[in-house]
Amino acid sequence: MAGEIHEVNHPLSSTEFERVEMRIGTILSAQPFEKAKKPAYQLEIDFGPLGIRRSSAQITTLYPAQELVGRQVVAVVNFPPKQIANFFSECLVLGVPGAAGVVLLSTEQAVANGSRIA
Repeated sequence: MAGEIHEVNHPLSSTEFERVEMRIGTILSAQPFEKAKKPAYQLEIDFGPLGIRRSSAQITTLYPAQELVGRQVVAVVNFPPKQIANFFSECLVLGVPGAAGVVLLSTEQAVANGSRIA
């Protein structure tokens, strides 16, 4: 059930957590991903010194494409690229799944693109 607290089954060491690079990026473009099995967008995200990365994100329920442009999001940038149909997703945009759809993680205030989550 949503909102329940569950025991953590696989605790990470601080060293393992430090290997996950969660960074802030600004969405430059969001286009419908016609070839995806589930409704999704193809995003281009600016991570500042890390460059522009692409991502496939299943966030169409709560976010119209035009409202995503300019929005800062949190993403994992050190996973290997994943091919989805004819598209290579180069980062994983983070969000919280809920009954109405995925709610994106973001910052309360604007920060520099590429900033690392600590």
